[in-house]
Amino acid sequence: MEDLTSAPIPSLGPEDHVRGEGEVAVIVYADLGCPHCAAEWRRINQRNGRIAFRHFPIASKHPRAPALHAAAEAAGRQGRFFEMVDSLYADRGRVDDPHLWERIEELGLDLERFEADRRAPETQARIRRDFESGIRAGVSGTPALFDESGRKLSSASASRSRP
Repeated sequence: MEDLTSAPIPSLGPEDHVRGEGEVAVIVYADLGCPHCAAEWRRINQRNGRIAFRHFPIASKHPRAPALHAAAEAAGRQGRFFEMVDSLYADRGRVDDPHLWERIEELGLDLERFEADRRAPETQARIRRDFESGIRAGVSGTPALFDESGRKLSSASASRSRP
């Protein structure tokens, strides 16, 4: 009989968006249009350790999500990935393009470069790679949290502060 288990999540690598320090890391597959992800993002950012963000836009539930993920990637190409993610989750009601441009200005980013980067094929490929790795690992909804060994975490264990 065929093995029906999920593939493990990919190990953290240099291409991952990671912030924080320490031995413990939480890998978060999140949708930037998801209200549950926004709430969980606030909780896990209060913990000690590293946080890795992986893209998992679910356009069928949150039609604006693909554009938001592309915006975060474009901001990341100018060194401001997590600042954009934090901003998008902090003000979920203002995510259309004019409000994104305000965020770009507030973050001190180059708007022309941002616009080119968010539409670049490399940006779409990056988002798709994260999404597909999540699908292979059995992610079916967001937020989905894992430790570095690939063990799925509950929201409570991921947000618990560690020494």
